[in-house]
Amino acid sequence: MALAVAIFLLVVGSIIFHLVSPWWFTPIASNWTAVDSTVELTFIVTGIVFVLVNGFLIYCVVKFRHKEGHRAHYEPENKKLEIILIAITSIGVIAMLAPGLFVWANFVDVPDDALEVEVVGQQWRWSYRYPGSDGVFGSTDVSHMTHENPLGINPEDPSGQDDVIVYNADLRLLKDRPVKLWLRSKDVLHNFTVAQFRVKMDLVPGMVTHLWLTPTLAGEYDILCEELCGVAHYAMRGRVIVEEEPAYSNWVASQKTFAQTQQESGTDINNGRALYAVCASCHGQSGEGNEALNAPRLAGMSSWYIENQIFKYKNGYRGTHEDDTYGRQMVPMAATLANEASVKNVAAFIESLADTPNNQTVTGDIENGRRLYTTCGACHGKQGEGVWSTDAPKLAGLNDWYMVRQLHNFKNGIRGYHSADATGKQMMLLSGMLKDDQSIDDVVAYINTLQK
Repeated sequence: MALAVAIFLLVVGSIIFHLVSPWWFTPIASNWTAVDSTVELTFIVTGIVFVLVNGFLIYCVVKFRHKEGHRAHYEPENKKLEIILIAITSIGVIAMLAPGLFVWANFVDVPDDALEVEVVGQQWRWSYRYPGSDGVFGSTDVSHMTHENPLGINPEDPSGQDDVIVYNADLRLLKDRPVKLWLRSKDVLHNFTVAQFRVKMDLVPGMVTHLWLTPTLAGEYDILCEELCGVAHYAMRGRVIVEEEPAYSNWVASQKTFAQTQQESGTDINNGRALYAVCASCHGQSGEGNEALNAPRLAGMSSWYIENQIFKYKNGYRGTHEDDTYGRQMVPMAATLANEASVKNVAAFIESLADTPNNQTVTGDIENGRRLYTTCGACHGKQGEGVWSTDAPKLAGLNDWYMVRQLHNFKNGIRGYHSADATGKQMMLLSGMLKDDQSIDDVVAYINTLQK
C-alpha cells in the first residue's frame, strides 16, 4: 500500500507542478500560435497517458498485492489486451503528430509578400544582410571572405552592391510584416532561435536553410544559438528588435551598403602620424604604453582592432560606464578623430609601429594558466596572435597589468555592458570562467610566455 500511495502522490504532485510551474512559455511575439497549441496538445496527450498508466499501476499494486494463500496466475499473452493497447497507442501518437504536420506545412509555405533577410552565423557571433533597392541578394562564396568582406559577397555581382550589411549583433524586423530569414553558416553547425517567436532552424555549413515568421509585438528579444558549436557556444548571443514604420525603414537606410564598405578610401600614414600626436601623450611616441598613466601598449596591435575600439568609444559602446574611469578618459580623445578616414589613418600608423617585448609585472601558476587559456585560445589563437574572423585581438605582448584590469572590468560588467557591444558581451560571459583573482593572474602569466 505504501508504494501505491507514493505513486498516487507522484501523479498528483506532477499535475500540480505543471499547472503552477513558473517555467512556461515566454509571451509569444509572432504568428506561430499553432506551435504553442501543438506543444500544449502534446502535454495533454502525454499527461493523460501518464495518469492512466500510473493509475493502472496503482490498481495492479493494490489488486494483486501479496496475500497469504494466493498464488499468481501466469498468462503468457492476451491478444484482446494487446489489440486495445495498440489501438490506444496509435490514436495517441496520431493525435500528437498530425497537428505538427499541418504546422510544418505552413512553416515551409512562405508568403509571397515576405521581406527577406540573411542571417549568417559563425563562431561565435551573428551578422545580417538585407537586399538593397533591387530586392535581390548578391551571390556569395567562401573564396571572397576577407576582413573587409567577412560575408564573402561576390564583388563582381552587381546585385550585391546595394545589399545592406550589418556586422553587429542586432537584427531589425518590421512589425506585422512576414519575413523570410535565409540562414547560412561560415564554419560549423549553428541554430538560430528566438524563444518568443517559437521558431528555430539549423545553419548547416555548405547549405542555405530558411524559416519565416510575422513579428506581432514590438520590442527586443534574445537571439540564441541552440546547437553546441564550440567552447564559446553559450556566449553566441544576439538581439532582434521589432519596430514599426518609419523607424524600421530609417534604420535600414542608415546602414552601409556592401559597395560603401568596399570603397577604397586608402590610408595616409603621414596623416595618421600627425593625428597620433594626441595619442602619444599617454600611449608613448612608439606606442609602448605608460602604466603610470594607465595607457596600454598599442604597438603590435592590428589596425582593424584599433579601428573597432575607437569606433566603440565614439559611438558610446565603451567609456560610458560610470565606473570605467580610464575608459571615460578615452572618450574625448577618440572624439579628436573627426571622421572615419581619420580613424583608419591613425590605426594604420599604429599598426606600423615596431612590436618590441614589454616588461612583465604579473606572476602566477603558468601551468594552471595554460589550462585556463584553452578557452581564450579558441578566439585569440593558440599563441595569442589574434584572429580577425572572431574579432579577437592579439594578446601576446599586451601589457599584463592592462589585461588584468580589463578582465576585472569584464567580470564586473564595466566593459561589455552596452547592448550593442556584441564582442564585449561575449567577453563578459567568457570571463566568468576565471573564478577569482588568482585565476586571472594565472592566465595572464601564461599569456606573458606567448610573446617569446
